[in-house]
Amino acid sequence: MGRQYRFKGLLTEEGWLEDALVSLDEKGKIRSIESNSSEGEYVDGFALPGFQNAHSHAFQYAMAGLAEMHDPAQRNDDFWSWRNSMYKVALSISPDQLEAIATMLYAEMLRHGYTSVAEFHYLHHDQNGKSYDNPCEMGERLVVAAQKAGIRITLVPMFYQKGGFGQEAGEGQRRFLSKTIDDYQALLESTRAMVAQYDHASLGSGIHSLRAVAEHDVIQYGQSMDPTLPFHIHISEQLKEVEACLDYHGQRPVEWLLNNCPVNKNYHLVHATHLSDAEVEGIAQSGAHVVICPSTEGNLGDGLFSFDDFKKQGGRWSIGTDSHVGLNPLEELRILDYGQRTRSHSRETYVSETSGDSGFNAIQMAWKAGRAAMGASQNHFFGVGESLDCVVMDAQAPLIAASAAKHLCNTMVYSTDVSNVMGTMVDGEWKVQAGRHLQQAEITREFIEAMEEVGVRN
Repeated sequence: MGRQYRFKGLLTEEGWLEDALVSLDEKGKIRSIESNSSEGEYVDGFALPGFQNAHSHAFQYAMAGLAEMHDPAQRNDDFWSWRNSMYKVALSISPDQLEAIATMLYAEMLRHGYTSVAEFHYLHHDQNGKSYDNPCEMGERLVVAAQKAGIRITLVPMFYQKGGFGQEAGEGQRRFLSKTIDDYQALLESTRAMVAQYDHASLGSGIHSLRAVAEHDVIQYGQSMDPTLPFHIHISEQLKEVEACLDYHGQRPVEWLLNNCPVNKNYHLVHATHLSDAEVEGIAQSGAHVVICPSTEGNLGDGLFSFDDFKKQGGRWSIGTDSHVGLNPLEELRILDYGQRTRSHSRETYVSETSGDSGFNAIQMAWKAGRAAMGASQNHFFGVGESLDCVVMDAQAPLIAASAAKHLCNTMVYSTDVSNVMGTMVDGEWKVQAGRHLQQAEITREFIEAMEEVGVRN
């Protein structure tokens, strides 16, 4: 027997439905949506579509906040020194520990309002760089962690082969590597078979970065990859990366990719921080998406994406939390906006030709491209036949309670925090209520035990 929830408000592409009755089947799929109803279990909150986290490295949650002890005598701490610290963590984590860390992370994502995550996964092998008996052992631990927490996962196993442009991989990268394109294809197919066993999981594919795979393999994979899978790649995150690409290829990273691969709407270019005007235009015209990770990009000193130029050309974008120094999707949208305002001296970052509602536009833009990053293609926040995945904002939070419907999205995006989240649902079931995951105590206990074993936070 299905359930019925009556939300004080439900966000649609046309605005808010008041007293929205959502009827579900036994699997949590939406049977019907009605407004101005007096039936169903009343939820005194406003339901937003669940946020989509389009870029995650789960193991890096183990070191969130730990890379801020800077040596005053050196004064050269940047992305590349941070990366060395990250490699040390990557070499330390066992499968059991990864599962516990990822379960905690995914529970926290749910608490903040994410209902889906694209896991950009390259921690493939054991600490010695050898394959496990199950070649996708670490990937399956991530899928199991997502199942425990109750979040949807698109697992994106990464092709990682080199240590830089024309350079062999280093010892710190030994857990990541597929030596040949055939080795990566075997990993991908093993992962495909594993993911098919889990209802909450789907598959993506990707190349870690242009510097991490030989150019002939990038081209070959771009021409032969499965077009039904979303394709993810880090690109142009750092100035040093752009300079190295220019030295090696004679072209900038996005320029090279556009000239050598059939870039299309299936591509999700992560960061793309440092672009020329021609590259911005090329991405937008190709239909490819950009995945922006504002809290991580700020933390690492990456720089600011050319958002305004990209948006003006119809570019599509999503958000991700990457290294997980921040986990609040509303905060990611704010950081993105405020960074752009300081660059443009304009407060119209999210304004479109048809709508001046910044909060609504931000939610809609990030959600649509985020669904594409997951390999999904829904056109509506809440559609008949789709699962009820939502984050519910507390209708009694002071600023929300005092706001008319036309101000709700802006109030939520710009003036709330996680304390205003009433709860999060996936498949019409509460995963988080009253600020706590329903398995919070057990998940936290296992996470703390794992972190004590890893030792990086001691």
